[in-house]
Order: sequence, then C-alpha cells, then structure tokens
Amino acid sequence: MTPRVSREDYADIDKTTARGEEIDTSVAHPARRYDYWLGGKDNFAVDRASGEAVAREFPTISTAARANRAFLGRAVTYLASQAGVRQFLDIGTGLPTANNTHEVAQAVAPDARIAYVDNDPMVMVHARALLTSTPQGRTGYFQADLRDPDAILSNPGLREVLDLDQPVALLLVAILHFIADSDDPIGLVRHYLDALPAGSYLVVSHATGDHMDPDQADKITDALTRGGGSFQLRSHDDVARFFTGLELVPPGLVSVVEWHPAADAPEGQLTVKEVSMWAGIARHS
Repeated sequence: MTPRVSREDYADIDKTTARGEEIDTSVAHPARRYDYWLGGKDNFAVDRASGEAVAREFPTISTAARANRAFLGRAVTYLASQAGVRQFLDIGTGLPTANNTHEVAQAVAPDARIAYVDNDPMVMVHARALLTSTPQGRTGYFQADLRDPDAILSNPGLREVLDLDQPVALLLVAILHFIADSDDPIGLVRHYLDALPAGSYLVVSHATGDHMDPDQADKITDALTRGGGSFQLRSHDDVARFFTGLELVPPGLVSVVEWHPAADAPEGQLTVKEVSMWAGIARHS
C-alpha cells in the first residue's frame, strides 16, 4: 500500500499555498471527499461533513466508492495486459491510495507511462511525494482542470511523459458527473479523443440516478452541490453518448460491478442499485 502524507507534512502543503496554489479548506473538494469515503485521512472537516450529507441520502456511498476504485484497477489491468496499452492519461486522479494507476499498470508492464492530472493542489503535493515510477516507466503529475483540454494536452511536462502519437488510455473515472451540461462534457471528451491516435482507449465511470427514485436523486445532487460546484447524475443513454463512434469493449456500458467482475472480490456481491454507477471502456479507431 502506498504510504500517506502525515499531518506533519501539511507544512509542505502550506508552502505550496504560499506559492499561489491555494487549498481552500472551507469548501468540500471531490478528491478529498472521495478520500473520506474510501477511509482515508487526507481530508478536512468540510469534506467529511459533505461526505456524511451525501451518505444520509445514499447510505451505500462508501461501498460505491470502493467498487468504483476496484473498477479502475480492473480497467487498467485489462488495458495493460490484454489491450497492450503502455500510456495512461488519468484526469481527476484523486488522492493517492492503494493500487494507483501506475502501480497497477506497471505491475503488468514495467515500461508503462502515466500522466496524472487533478485540479486540487493538495492532490499534486501528495502525488509528487508518494507516486514513484519503475525505472523502466515514468509518471508525471500536473495540476489542471478537465474543462481546459488545450492546457492539459499542450503541457510540456505531459509531453515529456506521454507520446501522443502513440495510443493512450484516457481515464475519466468518476469525474464527468462533476461537469455540467453547460460545460459540454461530450464535446470535452471528443476534444481529448481527437488529440489521441487510433488504438487509444476511453475509460469512463459515471454516477447515475437510473436505480433510484427522482426524490432521492434530487437530494443527492443537492448534497453534492451545497456550497458550490456542479454535479449531474446521468442516465445510461446519456453516459453512452460519451462513447459515440467508439468500439465498446464487451460487456459494453454496464454497472461498475458488472464490468469484468472478480468473483471472489467484495464488490462482486454488490447490486447495481448499491453502487449506481455506469462504466465502460471503448477503443478509438
């Protein structure tokens, strides 16, 4: 398991803030709230309060977060072992925990190269401190927002890690539901894919209200947007639009617990209602 940054190490985070990378501890952040649901310690009171507010409306949220994390591991394993992918662009990385993308990929292919992107400076501090590559491969960490694809794709540091003339797996795991329709999430995904060559892959997991009544869906959305920010549950048909023109890998767009489930894993016993997330992988041709 990857070690965590201790509370004493938050002095380094303060220095980062002093350089202008502000960490706002008065507003919940998705990465830190997700860390709380996963049982992590790298979160603040506001993140825990927000996480509990969501849990009151969706009591299995921690279970769903773990199931989503397990899907990420299975997806990266599949891409590295069966699809031959050696480059990964992980946007909305979140705080380091066990089985990070580079650890999973490089366990299969030590020469795999991974670029992590997140908009929370706290994530980047942890990443720089804790995420190290194999000698054969490489990792990089960049603070940027998914909604600014040109800034991400043109980042010189990213270009040092990834060769965008070779296939790349674009990982958008549990991040697109934070992008409002007004920000054109489908257009954003297409912008990224247009910059990647044939043979690249798109990985998406996305929260849905398909398995809950409208009142519960509204309460969950309200809890997640309280204090600012956006969150949007999307239907199966809506999530499927992210894969338009791509070749979905079997079994297609399914619940995160139904995508190549490990029979002996805890998430294999969960129902689609308990996780309420769609997931899929598709090839860009």
